[in-house]
Amino acid sequence: MPIVTLDENTCTACQTCVNTCPMGVFELESETVVVAQEDQCIACRACEASCPVSAIIVED
Repeated sequence: MPIVTLDENTCTACQTCVNTCPMGVFELESETVVVAQEDQCIACRACEASCPVSAIIVED
């Protein structure tokens, strides 16, 4: 199962990952993006590629 790491100090809560992830792994909670459903990650790495501040790392 992939491990999704979101650097909260780097993340700007732009929601690009929320809108890009085809599996709904990310959610906005109280103006902060969180990894809500890591078990749904298919390691497509679309979130990594789209994050404008490189705050996301996906490991297989």
